[in-house]
Amino acid sequence: GKCPRCGEGTLYASRFRVTDSCTECGLVYRREQGAMTGHLYLSAVITQIFVAILIGVLFIFTDWDKTTSFAVGFTALGLFWWWSAPKSAGLWVAIEFMTDVGNREDWVMKKSPESEAPSGR
Repeated sequence: GKCPRCGEGTLYASRFRVTDSCTECGLVYRREQGAMTGHLYLSAVITQIFVAILIGVLFIFTDWDKTTSFAVGFTALGLFWWWSAPKSAGLWVAIEFMTDVGNREDWVMKKSPESEAPSGR
């Protein structure tokens, strides 16, 4: 839940919304429209893996009827999504940051105080 560059600033504006930039170092998390689209794919994959495991567990280890299995499974899925959605958004910001650090992109490189000072022109 912290900034991937400084480790201090807040990552979330609310439980399900990543803030636009770090409150401490100014790193912009949402540089462009659609920057968080990868988070949606990541969240979908994680949720699908969880559902596959959940269905397997319910099918193999229980002898519940369809209604009970559906009710338990749907509740477990909802709780899992509520827990994992913010974590996948944070993971996506970290993946994007690390990829861009590896590519030495200007926006992720830490700025020195001298470069941020007004030029006096």
